[in-house]
Amino acid sequence: MSSGIPSVELRNVSKSFGELLAVDELDLDLASGEFFTLLGPSGCGKTTTLRMIAGFEQPSEGEILIEGTDVAGLPPHKRPTNTVFQSYALFPHLSVEDNVAFGLKRKRVPKEEIRKRVAAELERVGLAAEARRRPAQLSGGMQQRVALARALVNLPKVLLLDEPLGALDLKLRKGLQVELKRIQREVGITFVYVTHDQEEALTMSDRIAVMNGGRVEQVAGPEEVYERPATTFVAGFIGVSNLMPAAVTGTGEVRLDQGPVLTATTDGLSPGARCHAVVRPEKLRVDAVGSEARANGLPQVGGVVESSVYLGTATQLVVDLGEAVRMTVLVPNSSEAERRELPGAGVRVTLSWEPEHMHVVRESPGAEPTPDNEAERGEQHARAST
Repeated sequence: MSSGIPSVELRNVSKSFGELLAVDELDLDLASGEFFTLLGPSGCGKTTTLRMIAGFEQPSEGEILIEGTDVAGLPPHKRPTNTVFQSYALFPHLSVEDNVAFGLKRKRVPKEEIRKRVAAELERVGLAAEARRRPAQLSGGMQQRVALARALVNLPKVLLLDEPLGALDLKLRKGLQVELKRIQREVGITFVYVTHDQEEALTMSDRIAVMNGGRVEQVAGPEEVYERPATTFVAGFIGVSNLMPAAVTGTGEVRLDQGPVLTATTDGLSPGARCHAVVRPEKLRVDAVGSEARANGLPQVGGVVESSVYLGTATQLVVDLGEAVRMTVLVPNSSEAERRELPGAGVRVTLSWEPEHMHVVRESPGAEPTPDNEAERGEQHARAST
């Protein structure tokens, strides 16, 4: 990624649809050549943000700059961007190569250059042998590759991708995640990717902006977002979370509602502030009460096993700590004998973890999104006007 002028800058950007506030005072800087993902549930404002960068929507307030140039008021076709949508939007009567060449022909690019650039992009996406075929003769994954090639052939400074893999089956989607990241590294341009799929975001991104209620709650690399979430919303949305209610008792110290006083990083939290302690399921150890425990002075809480489910590679235990607090534990099925020793439903257990695996998060400032909330209706309006 380049360390020069940001590829995309959003400065205090807001977007309203009538009285509906879809994006609220957004500030983001995207580096040149970065794979940047806007991640969040339906209605969080991610699609509206992408559409404002593309020019399909204009911000109600704020500025959008691409490589230092203010693009406010410019229509999509005059911006140095291209967009790949979930719907492939291919011309059914044109061949694959003619679909890819369409934009270049409209720009009156010389025929020989068109031929070379189209051939290069079809080779890049693995469809050189399908150049003469029509879209209806291709699988969904192939059609999405055509849409990607059609966008890349125009040499955009920024490629915008609005949940492009959402309509594909799981196996194909996973394969294309790897392909997309390879292509992005190869072409070296900025990708702005919108998804609600946490695994997609963690797999492909250089950085992730987790959005909730029209605001960004955290911007960081995949490892930091997963291991060190900033808020309860981020902790709950990225992967499976275990949130233990707690209160700050002093600098670097918290008391769990269901357990002891523990040492923890409490940056920015004052004594008395409410918070949550997060430990990911794969970081927890579980021991039946009365067995030879492995805690050895580690932080721990007690509870009762509510359920035990075999998941193939791991066994998932849900442990009730009381007061509506439940902890999920993932134990790798590396040994059949050890798996059979795991405590079953109704057994009292102790959960323990290494101190460095617990992270303290503040309450999320954003509202929890619901399927019929207003922000989602704003995004639905945006999609409908494409």
